[in-house]
Amino acid sequence: MPAQRGVNANEHENVTVPAAYVLHLAEVVRRFDLTPAQLFAGSGVSEDALGVPGELVPFKIFARLVERARSLTGEPGLGFHMGLQARVSVHGFLGFAAMTAPTLRQSIDMASRFAPTRSSVVALRLESDATSAALVVDELIPLGKVRDVIIEALLTGLWKIGNSITGLELDGYMDYAFPEPEYFVRWAQVYPRGVRFAQPAHRLVFDAHLLDSPLVMADASAMQLARDQCERELAALGKQRSFVARVRALLLMQGPERVVPLEDAARHLGVSSRTFKRRLEKDATSYSKLVEELRLDQATELLRSELSIAEIAERLGYSDAANFTRAFRRWTGQSPRVFRDEDAT
Repeated sequence: MPAQRGVNANEHENVTVPAAYVLHLAEVVRRFDLTPAQLFAGSGVSEDALGVPGELVPFKIFARLVERARSLTGEPGLGFHMGLQARVSVHGFLGFAAMTAPTLRQSIDMASRFAPTRSSVVALRLESDATSAALVVDELIPLGKVRDVIIEALLTGLWKIGNSITGLELDGYMDYAFPEPEYFVRWAQVYPRGVRFAQPAHRLVFDAHLLDSPLVMADASAMQLARDQCERELAALGKQRSFVARVRALLLMQGPERVVPLEDAARHLGVSSRTFKRRLEKDATSYSKLVEELRLDQATELLRSELSIAEIAERLGYSDAANFTRAFRRWTGQSPRVFRDEDAT
């Protein structure tokens, strides 16, 4: 099976998560009578170093620790444990700002805006209309074998934190883009209405009127202090963030089926088309290559769903299944059907 793409090797190497997330994982495995020393053995991670404020851990090491935790505990649904034990404080100033906002809508807006200050593993965005709202989680890098753990932990944690900061039971749906895992049957009764798998996106879906719910710990002064710190962290991050990463984030927001023209993408990022092309060339890539990488990432995930090849082609913006099949064969050397068959074995 071909390797998943989306973030080039150098950028992926630089992706980090807060040490607080690793400490949270260690707290969860304690429930299984395992010590942090057992979890961290051979990883090069020091529990003492993790306690340093602002400490970061490479995502690849965090992913290995998650894999190790699942193996040591024998719990395939480890992500649900992590989510149910989540606390808003693990998200630092971002969590504090979201917790002290006036309403749920403003809390989500801040979480979406400042999520990059915690990690570039995922992004958050709010979709809403007159009747329903959805907090959508977009994957920014390939999550590999721990994808289910990380997404389950994040969605469950967001749901739990949402209940806590509103003082309400946020009745709704928890949607996952991957197929239902066998172990989920043990967790089905935990949620108020239900969990749906093989959906178009990872998201929490709830009634739109809940967006105007006041938060139980709303505090204008505290929120301003936390937001100012998040703004400083975001500004510092913007200076470090690569141009390629910014283009990928823009493409992800648009979706593979409605890619904006190069000229519009350049305008969105505040540069000329010529500068846009030159900066991508400097990193040995191009706009068309990044578009194809995004489509391949989306295609490999959709092929793990129950959608037909024709439905997947339509979602990715292809006129028919034949065009999608030719593109997929060019990317991977095999047809979508063969990829799906091999992935299932």
